[in-house]
Amino acid sequence: MNSKVWNVLGHTYYMKSSSESSFAFETVDPPGTGVPPHVHTTQDEHIYVLEGVFTLYLDGQWETAGPGDTVRMPMGLPHAYYNRSEDFCRALFWVSPAGRLAELFDQLHNLEDPEEVVRRSALRDVDFLPAGSVAGA
Repeated sequence: MNSKVWNVLGHTYYMKSSSESSFAFETVDPPGTGVPPHVHTTQDEHIYVLEGVFTLYLDGQWETAGPGDTVRMPMGLPHAYYNRSEDFCRALFWVSPAGRLAELFDQLHNLEDPEEVVRRSALRDVDFLPAGSVAGA
């Protein structure tokens, strides 16, 4: 069991499993946090919500997902998630194939500059959309 933990712009990520075919991590997302619209160019991403309610941008629309909901975010499709509630959210995320996401989290751990997060992400197959390109993000 791997006990790797990352702090990425207020989110805490706990590695759950990693192989070439998939990478899974649990998140704890405080109220008011989120991950702006972005695209995984080489991976499908999934979320299984354990606690709380996420506001999600997927396939051009906004939705919510709560405990027990599973969300699929296909490779190449812009998506985002936010905790816009007053409670913490907790979820299991996984991507397939694993790609370079764990390596990216190593690079982003305790980094406080959002522009540098965007730059480093693009080098590891996660492309953020320009600010303001998605209404409501």
